[in-house]
Amino acid sequence: MTAHVQPTESPVAREFPEGLPLGDHWVEAPATEEVRFPYDGTLVAHAPVGDTGLAHHAVEAALAVREQVGRLPSHTRRAALLATHEAIADRRADFERLLVLETGKPLVDCRVEVDRTLLTLLTAAEEVARLHGETVPLDLLPSGEGLLGFWTRKPIGVVVGISGFNYPLLLAAHKLAPSLAAGCPAIAKPAPQTPLATLWLVHLLREALRAHGAPRAAVQLVTGGPEVGVALTTDRRIGAVSFTGSAAVGHRIARDAAPTKVLLELGSNAALVVAADADLDAAADAVVRGGYYASGQACISVQRVIVVDAVREEFVARLTERVARVAMGDPRDPATRVSALIDERSTERVCAWLDEAVEAGASLVAGGKVTDGVIEPAVLLDVDDALALWDEEVFGPVVAVRSVPDLETAFDMVNASRYGLQASVYTSALDTAFAALDRLEVGGVVVNEVPGFRSDVMPYGGVKDSGAGREGPRFAIEELTVTRMAVIRPTTTKP
Repeated sequence: MTAHVQPTESPVAREFPEGLPLGDHWVEAPATEEVRFPYDGTLVAHAPVGDTGLAHHAVEAALAVREQVGRLPSHTRRAALLATHEAIADRRADFERLLVLETGKPLVDCRVEVDRTLLTLLTAAEEVARLHGETVPLDLLPSGEGLLGFWTRKPIGVVVGISGFNYPLLLAAHKLAPSLAAGCPAIAKPAPQTPLATLWLVHLLREALRAHGAPRAAVQLVTGGPEVGVALTTDRRIGAVSFTGSAAVGHRIARDAAPTKVLLELGSNAALVVAADADLDAAADAVVRGGYYASGQACISVQRVIVVDAVREEFVARLTERVARVAMGDPRDPATRVSALIDERSTERVCAWLDEAVEAGASLVAGGKVTDGVIEPAVLLDVDDALALWDEEVFGPVVAVRSVPDLETAFDMVNASRYGLQASVYTSALDTAFAALDRLEVGGVVVNEVPGFRSDVMPYGGVKDSGAGREGPRFAIEELTVTRMAVIRPTTTKP
């Protein structure tokens, strides 16, 4: 790791030099910053911190190899991704431990993150073989007679990938792997709180590229604050920006980066609807499983639970009984399901939102206290509209339950949000499932499973303020390539 890492806490060997991976080399960073374990504040590492000068350096290095990377043979891109997959698989226990230490997420969630990262790399490698075009029947009009038409997909150019703190390894993989598969140089910028796993991923990708005769500068990383992000995203020579984070920051990036293509995976306040005919045990289990994983720090964790009046009391009783059994504490313990949030400021914000909702008349029926720095999994009833806890993304272990007279009202309530990432409905009726698919204004509708379900091979993204564009290797590769049409009139050779 860069600079000092506590020997008792270090999950990795010193596999790479100090500094930042820029161009073909490691470049000394102008500063370092402490990364601390969110659960107890112990030092994990001193991480390199970049600046705008290094951001410009990364862009120049990426542009210098843009054509070379775009012409890399398919077998080279595929082999580099497969080699990175193998390298992470060999080190999975160390990656899991590192993720626990820098994010504070429970070990169970970090294990899932590594699993999903491996699938993302493998799927991106497989998609290299499916990156092709089609012929076009130009002779549908008489003017096209005798013409040959086909289109191919070409790399969009340099990609800037900015990811959030909650899944630093997986989110970076969803940006870097499709970029490389598409033939695009990529520059990663991890969240300042969690740079370590992304730094290690980039190192392994660069080593795999070098081993297969490709330039290391095809994948680079710059750390730093908002000014580094601005320097990267506002350079007009960038082909695309892929950002995962808050809606406010994403919207600002989209404005400042225009007309550069911007892919946004932003926030949400995911809803779960419980119909009168739902399996209430399964629905209550889903709220607990989907509301508190990653300590609630997931953009599609259950936040709003909308229950039909007929089953409200029975559902709430089953939910609160289950919430009381959720294990809290040290995220290194495999039994832990809820631990400390990323920092004290986040904990203070969530607690302030809880207090605001209670003062406005909501009933806190479970959790909500802070014990040893951990917010107890909370359940509130009857949170009003226009309160942050209902309208905004809480990003903490909190779910809010409201009841409605019927499903039509429930669907209207789901849609009465500026967000639209994913939502779910629990029902035993097929017509209700199809009604949800038709009515809910979200990027994904999940029936009888948590709204947080995401397979990394599916198209993933939102509508409204939840973003634009789609992730998942196949779909991200399409976003990061452009069609190039070929129209050919064969020449006639006279005998």
